[in-house]
Amino acid sequence: MKLLRVGPVGAERPCVLGPDGRVLDVSSLTADIDGAFLAGGGVERVRAALAEGRLPEAGPFERVGAPVARPGKVVCIGLNYSDHAEETGAAIPAEPVVFMKASNTVVGPDDGVLVPRGSVKTDYEVELAVVLGGTARYLSSPAEAAGVIAGYAVANDVSEREF
Repeated sequence: MKLLRVGPVGAERPCVLGPDGRVLDVSSLTADIDGAFLAGGGVERVRAALAEGRLPEAGPFERVGAPVARPGKVVCIGLNYSDHAEETGAAIPAEPVVFMKASNTVVGPDDGVLVPRGSVKTDYEVELAVVLGGTARYLSSPAEAAGVIAGYAVANDVSEREF
């Protein structure tokens, strides 16, 4: 199941891509695809409504927005594969390099990316984004960690390497 948000910036509607390729409106089930939706059984509600065939077509739209509205945090893992560490001249870290990105940097797939003034080495990497549907703190097992995963998305990680 592919969830998406369509419409102008700040006025996106929650939708799902149906198995036949039609974009279906889920605004009868939720105001948006956000933390409350993900933590409150929203994915299951959409899955059930989709299976029952009770979602209307979204109608025309010109833009696909960010997949999740107002993400609480964007936690990143740096140097997460050996080739990248070698490429940057860094040693392979013994433990994950964790850093944050501002949540307002999450944009839709065709939206513009703001590049800092004076940027001389803007770089990007395609990453796997893991979307959590609840709080993940002091988890005791991989199974418990898997239980908070709401889904996955493709992400472009854009950084200014010279700064």
